[in-house]
Amino acid sequence: MARKNFDVTNESNKTDMGVPAMEQLYGKGVAATAARKRSKALGMTSEGRKPGWGSYAVLIVTILLFIFPLYYAVSIASQDTPSNQYGVKALIFAGSLGHNMARAFAEIKFGQAFLGTLFVATIVSVSTVFFSTLAGYSFAKLRFRGRKVLLTLVVATMTIPSQLSVVPLYIMVNKAGLYGSLWAIIIPSLVSAFGVFWMTQYLTDALPYELIEAARVDGCSMFRTFISVGLPAARPAAAMLFLFTFIGSWTNYFWPMLVLGPNKNSMLTTAAAALKGAYFTDYTIVMSGVLLTTIPLLVLFFIAAKQLVSGIMAGAVKG
Repeated sequence: MARKNFDVTNESNKTDMGVPAMEQLYGKGVAATAARKRSKALGMTSEGRKPGWGSYAVLIVTILLFIFPLYYAVSIASQDTPSNQYGVKALIFAGSLGHNMARAFAEIKFGQAFLGTLFVATIVSVSTVFFSTLAGYSFAKLRFRGRKVLLTLVVATMTIPSQLSVVPLYIMVNKAGLYGSLWAIIIPSLVSAFGVFWMTQYLTDALPYELIEAARVDGCSMFRTFISVGLPAARPAAAMLFLFTFIGSWTNYFWPMLVLGPNKNSMLTTAAAALKGAYFTDYTIVMSGVLLTTIPLLVLFFIAAKQLVSGIMAGAVKG
């Protein structure tokens, strides 16, 4: 059988062969150029198929749906008279945003409410991350009798509506003498079933047994192994859990409204609700109070957005 001659100068031969073979014959530069041309001809990017107009349209609509409520709140808060808070005029910016926010700032005692909300959100987030990571480490890497049953029971509590626990918790808070105190909000939220489930799923794949065994061989106790090995391995997922818990505690409204009593100015959400009661029809100042409550979260999001995304991706990628 006659052997087919292969012409290295023929461009059609370069497009017919694979990239590894092309790299061996022509070098890495030619192979990379051919791969880019082939991807461009197939409508592909380096990450995959190039998105079409439909994808961009869906993304734009989704972004607008999320941005519009914030835009509407800012627009109403900028109106100079309450009569402009309805209809088409409410969609057009006016020049009284700073004045209205200053009124809301003084009315709700922003400094006191901000410090109280920051205190509650920080304590709840730190405790949730620590206890959830500790429980997740135990469920994921320790072998003890009833481990799967206990984890199932913890996850099953997520199916119970939180409203069902309001009455028992309210009675316990009253009997403990915590009514009207910020600790009535903190203590029931020290750990969450979702946090335990999230950290268990993450540590199951992210933490090799070899590291734990090496720490135990070096003489570390069980708790010392958790501090030195478990916590560093759980850092990406723990950062995501901290941010989600912090945001949830910051925007919590229902339970603080029930247990703070006369001290509703201790948190931003309940203080803003009291502002609505004092100015029920003047939504310009109400929306100004909402913006004062939202701005710290927006600042936190822009600062920690990269860590949030990396934490979510770390929890989604296995191995």
